[in-house]
Amino acid sequence: MNLRQLPNTISVFRILLVFPIIYLLLDHQYQQTLVLFVIAGVSDGVDGFLAKYYGWQTWLGGVLDPLADKFLLVSCFIALAWMGLLPWWLVALVMLRDVVIIAGATYYYFRVDRIDAQPTFLSKFNTVSQIGLVVMVIFAEIVSLPSWLAAAMIIFVALTTISSGLDYVIAWSRKAQQRPH
Repeated sequence: MNLRQLPNTISVFRILLVFPIIYLLLDHQYQQTLVLFVIAGVSDGVDGFLAKYYGWQTWLGGVLDPLADKFLLVSCFIALAWMGLLPWWLVALVMLRDVVIIAGATYYYFRVDRIDAQPTFLSKFNTVSQIGLVVMVIFAEIVSLPSWLAAAMIIFVALTTISSGLDYVIAWSRKAQQRPH
């Protein structure tokens, strides 16, 4: 294996980790779920560091990395909602944001110009808040946490999800308007 492909290999590993994470979560094995979730999170940081530090960024990596993040988070959100630990409306909101971003990017690519898909600060912040919510909800199944904490975090994630989605819509709309015709 070429070392340049190491970040992509780590992203594929993260995608494959989703299956045991969801299995363990649905089997109520929360401590093991958290361990694997943390490994997935650390691997995300490692592949990003390697790609940037060594200049090993590739088109495939630009697709695999966010795909791995989305697959992990959406799968966890669905599983947690299935278990009654997250509201379905939040799952729908998270998925709607992703659909809006993908539809907007597709429209932009085919109707305006080639797209450089760089996540915005708000998008990164939203991802971190979603990860935090998943960790907190799973952790709350291991250790007793105040119920208001989960409720507050759910509202916070809803707000960051909406803000991040709007941020993309506004930013790409501006870019399209500023583009010479």
